[in-house]
Amino acid sequence: MSLVSTRLLQPGRRPLSPGSRAGLGAALVLLAVVSAVEAADGLLAHYVALLAAVPFLAAAVASWPVVLGVGVAATLTGAGFALIEPEMSLVTSVNVVAIALATGLAVAVASVRQRQAERIVELTKLASVAQQAVLRPLGPQVGTLSVAGRYISSTARAEIGGDLYEAIDTPYGVRMIIGDVRGKGLDAVRLASIVLGSYRHVAYERADLRAVVADLDRAVARNVGDEDFVTAALVEERGGTLTIVNCGHPPPLLLRRGAVIPLEPPAPAPPLGFMPVVRPRVERLEPGDRLLLFTDGLGEARRDGEFFPTADRAWRLLGHGTVADGLASLETALIEWVHGRLDDDIALVLMEYVGARTGTAAAVPSWEVGAAES
Repeated sequence: MSLVSTRLLQPGRRPLSPGSRAGLGAALVLLAVVSAVEAADGLLAHYVALLAAVPFLAAAVASWPVVLGVGVAATLTGAGFALIEPEMSLVTSVNVVAIALATGLAVAVASVRQRQAERIVELTKLASVAQQAVLRPLGPQVGTLSVAGRYISSTARAEIGGDLYEAIDTPYGVRMIIGDVRGKGLDAVRLASIVLGSYRHVAYERADLRAVVADLDRAVARNVGDEDFVTAALVEERGGTLTIVNCGHPPPLLLRRGAVIPLEPPAPAPPLGFMPVVRPRVERLEPGDRLLLFTDGLGEARRDGEFFPTADRAWRLLGHGTVADGLASLETALIEWVHGRLDDDIALVLMEYVGARTGTAAAVPSWEVGAAES
Protein backbone atom coordinates (compact mmCIF):
# COMPACT_ATOMS: atom_id res chain seq x y z
CA MET A 1 0.00 0.00 0.00
CA SER A 2 2.83 2.38 0.81
CA LEU A 3 4.40 1.50 -2.56
CA VAL A 4 1.21 2.53 -4.36
CA SER A 5 1.08 5.88 -2.54
CA THR A 6 4.77 6.53 -3.25
CA ARG A 7 4.45 5.83 -6.95
CA LEU A 8 1.41 8.09 -7.28
CA LEU A 9 3.20 10.97 -5.57
CA GLN A 10 6.67 10.74 -7.14
CA PRO A 11 8.57 14.05 -7.46
CA GLY A 12 8.00 15.78 -10.77
CA ARG A 13 4.45 14.52 -11.20
CA ARG A 14 1.36 16.65 -10.85
CA PRO A 15 -0.16 16.64 -7.36
CA LEU A 16 -3.32 14.62 -6.91
CA SER A 17 -6.61 16.45 -7.17
CA PRO A 18 -8.82 16.62 -4.06
CA GLY A 19 -11.11 14.00 -5.60
CA SER A 20 -8.22 11.63 -6.32
CA ARG A 21 -6.85 12.10 -2.81
CA ALA A 22 -10.27 11.35 -1.32
CA GLY A 23 -10.70 8.29 -3.54
CA LEU A 24 -7.21 7.03 -2.76
CA GLY A 25 -7.73 7.51 0.97
CA ALA A 26 -11.10 5.75 1.05
CA ALA A 27 -9.80 2.85 -1.05
CA LEU A 28 -6.72 2.37 1.11
CA VAL A 29 -8.84 2.45 4.27
CA LEU A 30 -11.12 -0.26 2.87
CA LEU A 31 -8.09 -2.28 1.76
CA ALA A 32 -6.59 -2.04 5.23
CA VAL A 33 -9.85 -2.98 6.97
CA VAL A 34 -10.43 -6.06 4.79
CA SER A 35 -6.78 -7.10 5.18
CA ALA A 36 -6.99 -6.76 8.97
CA VAL A 37 -10.19 -8.80 9.14
CA GLU A 38 -8.74 -11.46 6.86
CA ALA A 39 -5.52 -11.67 8.85
CA ALA A 40 -7.42 -12.00 12.12
CA ASP A 41 -9.60 -14.79 10.69
CA GLY A 42 -6.73 -17.23 10.24
CA LEU A 43 -5.07 -18.96 7.32
CA LEU A 44 -8.20 -19.53 5.21
CA ALA A 45 -9.12 -16.65 2.86
CA HIS A 46 -12.80 -16.06 3.63
CA TYR A 47 -13.08 -12.32 2.90
CA VAL A 48 -10.79 -11.84 -0.11
CA ALA A 49 -13.75 -11.22 -2.43
CA LEU A 50 -14.49 -7.96 -0.58
CA LEU A 51 -11.29 -6.50 -2.04
CA ALA A 52 -13.10 -6.22 -5.40
CA ALA A 53 -14.90 -3.20 -3.96
CA VAL A 54 -11.62 -1.31 -3.42
CA PRO A 55 -11.03 -0.16 -7.05
CA PHE A 56 -14.72 0.63 -7.54
CA LEU A 57 -14.69 2.83 -4.43
CA ALA A 58 -11.74 4.77 -5.85
CA ALA A 59 -13.40 4.99 -9.29
CA ALA A 60 -16.25 7.07 -7.86
CA VAL A 61 -14.06 10.18 -7.53
CA ALA A 62 -10.42 9.41 -8.39
CA SER A 63 -8.59 9.49 -11.72
CA TRP A 64 -7.93 6.25 -13.57
CA PRO A 65 -4.20 6.00 -12.64
CA VAL A 66 -5.17 6.13 -8.97
CA VAL A 67 -7.84 3.48 -9.56
CA LEU A 68 -5.31 1.28 -11.35
CA GLY A 69 -2.83 1.65 -8.51
CA VAL A 70 -5.23 0.69 -5.74
CA GLY A 71 -6.66 -2.09 -7.92
CA VAL A 72 -3.22 -3.62 -8.38
CA ALA A 73 -2.63 -3.31 -4.63
CA ALA A 74 -5.96 -5.04 -3.92
CA THR A 75 -5.17 -7.83 -6.40
CA LEU A 76 -1.71 -8.43 -4.95
CA THR A 77 -3.13 -8.41 -1.43
CA GLY A 78 -5.78 -10.96 -2.39
CA ALA A 79 -3.17 -13.12 -4.09
CA GLY A 80 -1.00 -12.96 -0.97
CA PHE A 81 -3.81 -14.23 1.24
CA ALA A 82 -4.57 -16.96 -1.30
CA LEU A 83 -0.94 -18.16 -1.32
CA ILE A 84 -0.75 -18.55 2.45
CA GLU A 85 -3.72 -20.93 2.50
CA PRO A 86 -2.63 -24.49 3.35
CA GLU A 87 -4.29 -25.62 0.13
CA MET A 88 -5.57 -22.95 -2.27
CA SER A 89 -9.24 -23.55 -3.00
CA LEU A 90 -10.98 -22.98 -6.29
CA VAL A 91 -13.21 -20.34 -4.68
CA THR A 92 -10.21 -18.34 -3.49
CA SER A 93 -8.60 -18.50 -6.93
CA VAL A 94 -11.80 -17.27 -8.56
CA ASN A 95 -12.02 -14.44 -6.02
CA VAL A 96 -8.50 -13.25 -6.87
CA VAL A 97 -9.31 -13.31 -10.60
CA ALA A 98 -12.51 -11.38 -9.84
CA ILE A 99 -10.48 -8.68 -8.06
CA ALA A 100 -8.29 -8.29 -11.16
CA LEU A 101 -11.35 -8.09 -13.44
CA ALA A 102 -12.99 -5.58 -11.09
CA THR A 103 -9.84 -3.47 -11.33
CA GLY A 104 -10.06 -3.42 -15.12
CA LEU A 105 -13.74 -2.45 -15.07
CA ALA A 106 -13.14 0.23 -12.45
CA VAL A 107 -10.31 1.74 -14.50
CA ALA A 108 -12.61 1.88 -17.54
CA VAL A 109 -15.37 3.54 -15.48
CA ALA A 110 -12.96 6.08 -14.01
CA SER A 111 -11.56 6.89 -17.45
CA VAL A 112 -15.01 7.56 -18.95
CA ARG A 113 -16.08 9.62 -15.91
CA GLN A 114 -12.87 11.66 -16.06
CA ARG A 115 -13.29 12.45 -19.77
CA GLN A 116 -16.88 13.54 -19.20
CA ALA A 117 -15.87 15.72 -16.25
CA GLU A 118 -13.13 17.38 -18.31
CA ARG A 119 -15.58 18.02 -21.12
CA ILE A 120 -18.05 19.65 -18.71
CA VAL A 121 -15.31 21.85 -17.26
CA GLU A 122 -14.23 22.93 -20.74
CA LEU A 123 -17.78 23.74 -21.80
CA THR A 124 -18.34 25.70 -18.60
CA LYS A 125 -15.17 27.70 -19.24
CA LEU A 126 -16.27 28.45 -22.80
CA ALA A 127 -19.69 29.57 -21.58
CA SER A 128 -18.07 31.80 -18.96
CA VAL A 129 -15.86 33.41 -21.58
CA ALA A 130 -18.87 33.95 -23.84
CA GLN A 131 -20.80 35.48 -20.96
CA GLN A 132 -17.95 37.82 -20.06
CA ALA A 133 -17.74 38.92 -23.69
CA VAL A 134 -21.46 39.74 -23.66
CA LEU A 135 -21.41 41.67 -20.38
CA ARG A 136 -19.09 44.62 -20.83
CA PRO A 137 -17.72 46.35 -17.70
CA LEU A 138 -19.83 49.30 -16.52
CA GLY A 139 -18.79 52.72 -15.27
CA PRO A 140 -17.38 54.20 -13.27
CA GLN A 141 -19.09 57.13 -15.03
CA VAL A 142 -21.85 57.04 -17.63
CA GLY A 143 -23.01 60.51 -18.54
CA THR A 144 -23.66 62.32 -15.26
CA LEU A 145 -24.24 59.10 -13.32
CA SER A 146 -21.86 57.05 -11.25
CA VAL A 147 -22.54 53.44 -12.28
CA ALA A 148 -21.22 50.04 -11.25
CA GLY A 149 -22.24 46.54 -12.33
CA ARG A 150 -21.57 43.19 -10.74
CA TYR A 151 -22.27 39.60 -11.76
CA ILE A 152 -22.43 36.97 -8.99
CA SER A 153 -22.21 33.42 -10.29
CA SER A 154 -24.16 30.64 -8.66
CA THR A 155 -22.12 28.07 -6.75
CA ALA A 156 -24.95 25.58 -6.42
CA ARG A 157 -24.68 24.40 -10.04
CA ALA A 158 -22.18 24.61 -12.84
CA GLU A 159 -24.65 26.05 -15.34
CA ILE A 160 -24.23 29.54 -16.77
CA GLY A 161 -27.13 31.93 -16.47
CA GLY A 162 -28.61 34.45 -18.88
CA ASP A 163 -28.59 37.54 -16.67
CA LEU A 164 -27.71 40.74 -18.54
CA TYR A 165 -27.15 44.46 -18.00
CA GLU A 166 -25.94 47.53 -19.86
CA ALA A 167 -25.67 51.30 -19.33
CA ILE A 168 -25.04 53.73 -22.18
CA ASP A 169 -25.09 57.49 -22.69
CA THR A 170 -27.52 58.32 -25.53
CA PRO A 171 -28.97 61.51 -27.03
CA TYR A 172 -32.02 60.83 -24.86
CA GLY A 173 -30.08 60.57 -21.60
CA VAL A 174 -28.38 57.72 -19.80
CA ARG A 175 -30.21 54.49 -20.49
CA MET A 176 -29.82 51.23 -18.61
CA ILE A 177 -31.25 47.77 -18.96
CA ILE A 178 -31.20 44.77 -16.67
CA GLY A 179 -32.73 41.46 -17.66
CA ASP A 180 -32.93 37.76 -17.01
CA VAL A 181 -33.31 35.11 -19.71
CA ARG A 182 -35.43 32.11 -18.79
CA GLY A 183 -33.27 29.01 -18.61
CA LYS A 184 -29.57 28.24 -18.28
CA GLY A 185 -26.56 27.31 -20.35
CA LEU A 186 -25.28 28.46 -23.72
CA ASP A 187 -28.78 29.01 -25.12
CA ALA A 188 -29.43 31.55 -22.36
CA VAL A 189 -26.12 33.30 -23.06
CA ARG A 190 -26.95 33.39 -26.78
CA LEU A 191 -30.34 34.99 -26.15
CA ALA A 192 -28.80 37.47 -23.70
CA SER A 193 -26.32 38.50 -26.39
CA ILE A 194 -29.20 39.02 -28.86
CA VAL A 195 -31.09 41.22 -26.40
CA LEU A 196 -28.01 43.30 -25.56
CA GLY A 197 -26.99 43.63 -29.20
CA SER A 198 -30.45 44.89 -30.12
CA TYR A 199 -30.57 47.19 -27.10
CA ARG A 200 -27.19 48.77 -27.87
CA HIS A 201 -28.57 49.71 -31.28
CA VAL A 202 -32.15 50.79 -30.62
CA ALA A 203 -31.35 52.73 -27.42
CA TYR A 204 -29.62 55.31 -29.62
CA GLU A 205 -32.37 55.32 -32.24
CA ARG A 206 -35.67 55.39 -30.34
CA ALA A 207 -36.77 58.46 -28.43
CA ASP A 208 -39.48 56.56 -26.56
CA LEU A 209 -38.60 53.76 -24.16
CA ARG A 210 -41.82 52.02 -25.17
CA ALA A 211 -40.51 51.83 -28.73
CA VAL A 212 -37.28 50.33 -27.39
CA VAL A 213 -39.33 47.69 -25.59
CA ALA A 214 -41.28 46.91 -28.77
CA ASP A 215 -38.05 46.44 -30.74
CA LEU A 216 -36.55 44.20 -28.08
CA ASP A 217 -39.75 42.16 -27.90
CA ARG A 218 -39.59 41.47 -31.63
CA ALA A 219 -35.92 40.48 -31.37
CA VAL A 220 -36.72 38.03 -28.58
CA ALA A 221 -39.79 36.62 -30.33
CA ARG A 222 -37.75 35.85 -33.45
CA ASN A 223 -35.16 33.85 -31.50
CA VAL A 224 -36.99 31.86 -28.81
CA GLY A 225 -39.49 29.05 -28.44
CA ASP A 226 -43.07 29.35 -27.27
CA GLU A 227 -42.15 29.06 -23.58
CA ASP A 228 -39.00 31.20 -23.58
CA PHE A 229 -38.93 34.83 -22.50
CA VAL A 230 -36.78 37.58 -21.00
CA THR A 231 -37.77 39.70 -18.02
CA ALA A 232 -36.32 43.20 -18.20
CA ALA A 233 -36.39 46.65 -16.64
CA LEU A 234 -35.33 49.67 -18.71
CA VAL A 235 -34.30 52.93 -17.04
CA GLU A 236 -33.65 56.37 -18.48
CA GLU A 237 -32.17 59.36 -16.63
CA ARG A 238 -32.65 62.65 -18.45
CA GLY A 239 -31.81 65.88 -16.66
CA GLY A 240 -32.78 64.52 -13.26
CA THR A 241 -35.97 62.81 -14.43
CA LEU A 242 -36.01 59.06 -14.05
CA THR A 243 -38.23 57.01 -16.36
CA ILE A 244 -38.68 53.26 -15.79
CA VAL A 245 -40.50 50.66 -17.86
CA ASN A 246 -40.81 47.16 -16.47
CA CYS A 247 -41.42 43.91 -18.36
CA GLY A 248 -42.10 41.31 -15.68
CA HIS A 249 -38.89 42.12 -13.79
CA PRO A 250 -38.27 42.78 -10.07
CA PRO A 251 -38.80 46.51 -9.46
CA PRO A 252 -35.67 48.65 -8.91
CA LEU A 253 -35.01 50.02 -5.43
CA LEU A 254 -34.60 53.77 -4.95
CA LEU A 255 -32.34 54.69 -2.03
CA ARG A 256 -33.06 58.20 -0.76
CA ARG A 257 -32.05 59.78 2.56
CA GLY A 258 -32.00 56.46 4.41
CA ALA A 259 -35.23 55.15 2.90
CA VAL A 260 -35.56 52.28 0.42
CA ILE A 261 -38.43 52.69 -2.06
CA PRO A 262 -39.44 49.87 -4.46
CA LEU A 263 -40.34 51.50 -7.79
CA GLU A 264 -43.26 49.31 -8.74
CA PRO A 265 -44.66 49.83 -12.27
CA PRO A 266 -48.04 51.62 -12.66
CA ALA A 267 -49.41 48.43 -14.21
CA PRO A 268 -47.94 44.93 -14.62
CA ALA A 269 -46.59 43.90 -18.02
CA PRO A 270 -45.43 40.50 -19.30
CA PRO A 271 -41.78 39.74 -20.18
CA LEU A 272 -40.17 40.34 -23.55
CA GLY A 273 -41.37 37.73 -26.00
CA PHE A 274 -45.01 38.11 -24.91
CA MET A 275 -45.71 41.50 -26.54
CA PRO A 276 -45.64 43.61 -23.36
CA VAL A 277 -47.58 46.87 -23.26
CA VAL A 278 -45.75 48.94 -20.68
CA ARG A 279 -46.66 52.07 -18.76
CA PRO A 280 -43.73 54.26 -17.69
CA ARG A 281 -43.12 55.25 -14.10
CA VAL A 282 -41.53 58.69 -13.70
CA GLU A 283 -39.63 59.95 -10.65
CA ARG A 284 -37.79 63.20 -10.03
CA LEU A 285 -34.29 62.45 -8.75
CA GLU A 286 -32.51 64.30 -5.98
CA PRO A 287 -28.70 64.63 -5.76
CA GLY A 288 -27.36 61.65 -3.83
CA ASP A 289 -30.18 59.30 -4.85
CA ARG A 290 -29.08 55.78 -5.68
CA LEU A 291 -30.93 53.17 -7.73
CA LEU A 292 -30.36 49.42 -7.44
CA LEU A 293 -31.29 47.19 -10.39
CA PHE A 294 -31.12 43.43 -9.82
CA THR A 295 -32.26 40.10 -11.17
CA ASP A 296 -34.50 37.67 -9.30
CA GLY A 297 -31.58 35.63 -8.00
CA LEU A 298 -31.23 38.28 -5.30
CA GLY A 299 -34.87 38.04 -4.29
CA GLU A 300 -34.69 34.24 -4.18
CA ALA A 301 -31.47 33.97 -2.14
CA ARG A 302 -32.28 32.32 1.18
CA ARG A 303 -30.98 30.21 4.04
CA ASP A 304 -33.11 27.77 6.00
CA GLY A 305 -36.17 29.04 4.12
CA GLU A 306 -35.55 32.69 5.09
CA PHE A 307 -35.01 35.12 2.21
CA PHE A 308 -32.20 37.66 2.19
CA PRO A 309 -33.68 40.94 3.56
CA THR A 310 -32.68 43.11 0.62
CA ALA A 311 -34.96 46.08 1.33
CA ASP A 312 -34.15 46.10 5.05
CA ARG A 313 -30.39 46.08 4.56
CA ALA A 314 -30.07 47.96 1.25
CA TRP A 315 -29.36 51.40 2.70
CA ARG A 316 -26.73 50.19 5.18
CA LEU A 317 -24.96 48.19 2.48
CA LEU A 318 -25.38 50.48 -0.53
CA GLY A 319 -25.82 53.97 0.85
CA HIS A 320 -22.18 54.75 1.59
CA GLY A 321 -18.87 54.84 -0.26
CA THR A 322 -18.72 54.57 -4.03
CA VAL A 323 -21.29 52.60 -5.98
CA ALA A 324 -18.67 49.89 -6.58
CA ASP A 325 -18.03 49.73 -2.82
CA GLY A 326 -21.76 49.37 -2.24
CA LEU A 327 -22.10 46.40 -4.59
CA ALA A 328 -19.06 44.75 -3.02
CA SER A 329 -20.66 45.14 0.42
CA LEU A 330 -23.94 43.71 -0.84
CA GLU A 331 -22.22 40.69 -2.38
CA THR A 332 -20.27 40.00 0.81
CA ALA A 333 -23.40 40.19 2.97
CA LEU A 334 -25.34 38.02 0.53
CA ILE A 335 -22.70 35.28 0.32
CA GLU A 336 -22.43 35.26 4.10
CA TRP A 337 -26.22 34.99 4.41
CA VAL A 338 -26.51 31.94 2.13
CA HIS A 339 -23.31 30.34 3.50
CA GLY A 340 -21.68 30.54 0.09
CA ARG A 341 -24.37 28.66 -1.83
CA LEU A 342 -26.60 30.47 -4.31
CA ASP A 343 -29.31 28.76 -6.36
CA ASP A 344 -29.18 31.27 -9.22
CA ASP A 345 -26.85 33.79 -10.80
CA ILE A 346 -27.38 37.43 -9.87
CA ALA A 347 -26.78 40.60 -11.89
CA LEU A 348 -26.57 43.90 -10.03
CA VAL A 349 -26.36 47.50 -11.23
CA LEU A 350 -26.08 50.45 -8.84
CA MET A 351 -26.22 54.07 -10.03
CA GLU A 352 -25.93 57.38 -8.18
CA TYR A 353 -27.37 60.68 -9.37
CA VAL A 354 -25.02 63.55 -8.51
CA GLY A 355 -27.05 66.35 -10.08
CA ALA A 356 -27.88 67.75 -13.50
CA ARG A 357 -25.26 69.28 -15.78
CA THR A 358 -24.87 73.04 -15.53
CA GLY A 359 -27.09 74.67 -18.11
CA THR A 360 -29.10 71.52 -18.78
CA ALA A 361 -32.50 72.19 -20.30
CA ALA A 362 -35.67 71.19 -18.50
CA ALA A 363 -36.00 67.44 -18.47
CA VAL A 364 -38.51 65.80 -20.77
CA PRO A 365 -39.10 62.05 -20.28
CA SER A 366 -38.46 59.97 -23.40
CA TRP A 367 -42.11 58.99 -23.71
CA GLU A 368 -43.04 62.70 -24.01
CA VAL A 369 -40.30 63.75 -26.46
CA GLY A 370 -42.53 63.47 -29.50
CA ALA A 371 -45.30 65.50 -27.86
CA ALA A 372 -42.85 68.18 -26.70
CA GLU A 373 -41.40 68.60 -30.18
CA SER A 374 -44.78 68.78 -31.95
